[in-house]
Amino acid sequence: MRCFFIREQEYEREKAVQYAKKWAYGRNPEYFNFDPIGGDCTNFISQCIFAGSKTMNYKPNGWYYKNGNDKSPSWTGVEFLYNFLTQNKGVGPYGEENKEKMQIGDVIQLSFDGIKFGHSLLVVKKEGGDFFTASHTMDTFGRNVNTYLIQKIRYIHIIGIRRW
Repeated sequence: MRCFFIREQEYEREKAVQYAKKWAYGRNPEYFNFDPIGGDCTNFISQCIFAGSKTMNYKPNGWYYKNGNDKSPSWTGVEFLYNFLTQNKGVGPYGEENKEKMQIGDVIQLSFDGIKFGHSLLVVKKEGGDFFTASHTMDTFGRNVNTYLIQKIRYIHIIGIRRW
């Protein structure tokens, strides 16, 4: 009988930010571009998180990408990514909603109508109380989150990565 153990590892925040810098204004051909069918923001943020974690979770409610037709809802869906990161007890990245602990490589999600969260961003710089972000759909790198016209905001701090 084989035994598998989950190991805790640090999230490599700089690698997530480097990936964001490289691809903020372009599209990595290894991934499907979801812009024409609803937006690419959370797909891009998942790519950034993967660059800093190198670990996917292939469980039915996990977080993974194989191709444009074979991916988890959490890879491309704003609410699904939030739920995965804040509730994940298994393999892959996990986090908590916590503005005070935010660092580069963490995730910010925006609600433009005050009801539904519809946009994901990656923190690429923190200066004082200001967060500067990268995103797709509205392609940006280094944009101050305070420049968005929003009703609500949530901050997701990635605590770490679990691997087999």
